[in-house]
Amino acid sequence: MAAVFPANQVIVVGGGLAGMSAANTVVENGGRTLLLDKSSFCGGNSTKATSGINGAGTKTQKSKSIPDTADIFVADTLKGGAKKPELAKVLCVNSAADVDWLVDKFDLDLSLVARLGGHSQPRTHRGKERFPGMTITYALIQMLEKV
Repeated sequence: MAAVFPANQVIVVGGGLAGMSAANTVVENGGRTLLLDKSSFCGGNSTKATSGINGAGTKTQKSKSIPDTADIFVADTLKGGAKKPELAKVLCVNSAADVDWLVDKFDLDLSLVARLGGHSQPRTHRGKERFPGMTITYALIQMLEKV
């Protein structure tokens, strides 16, 4: 027999950046979330990221006059070997809003922008800290813990 699950409740599996982003988005929109992770602590592989987070057309890039767009990011991603153009497009088109959300909602410093391998434009965002993945993911974890 099927059970009815309330529409404003979500179960999120995984406590890395993707799971924390999903859980925070649900809470931000008035829902309730249960987050499950296989580890005794959250963060996942996202906390090990040392380069930063990519975004094309972000507020930070615009303030630095970096002429990047989602279309350029898509082209770079496909040139780099992405096998599913439709998924690459979703990732790249949403990237500016995603990075800006992290900066605005979680008061993160992602003011340093660098051009890394495979990119034709500077689009890897990070702050002055040594481990941006850990800094970004922990900011999302802390926001959920406040709720």
